[in-house]
Amino acid sequence: MRPRRHLEGLDGDSLVTPMSQAGDNGGWPCNGRAWTPNRVFYNAADPTYRKANVNFFADYNNLALIALAVVSGGLLAWPAISRSTGGKSVNTATATQLINKRGAVVVDIREPAEYAKGHLPQAKSAPLADLAARAAGLAKDKAAPIIVVCQTGQRSGKAQAALKEAGYSEIYALEGGIAAWQQAGLPLVK
Repeated sequence: MRPRRHLEGLDGDSLVTPMSQAGDNGGWPCNGRAWTPNRVFYNAADPTYRKANVNFFADYNNLALIALAVVSGGLLAWPAISRSTGGKSVNTATATQLINKRGAVVVDIREPAEYAKGHLPQAKSAPLADLAARAAGLAKDKAAPIIVVCQTGQRSGKAQAALKEAGYSEIYALEGGIAAWQQAGLPLVK
């Protein structure tokens, strides 16, 4: 398209600046003024024109990059989103304090085969699939602290929601699960 024809088709909000007056700031002509998405820089010596589109998201050439950023961000955030139930989590040090000082009940929600390979001392086995049915018998007092444990901490959010629905009020998920417990050098019982 010829520059003159393009310039005639611009809307009233567009600002046209000849390149000779635009100046140079870091390789981008800006003349020290705030950019607007509809600013067109036109070089009278060059029969072609260049539109400096400052609005990154409106440029169709950036759509693949934007889509990649959104998908990557979603994948990075998924672990936190998938276990997010508004429940609290504790690290291994805080978990041991809750167990030793407040008598927290440890509920291991892994499958029986996983539980048999090693579990926290005094942990009660209640696989996630059966947790709702077994929730009533986990602790004598519904106000007692409960620590939910799985292999890596990914399934704990669902268990917290099920226990909250069963009437328990102080429910924690062990951050990193059994893997974090082992990494901290804490004992497992078989």
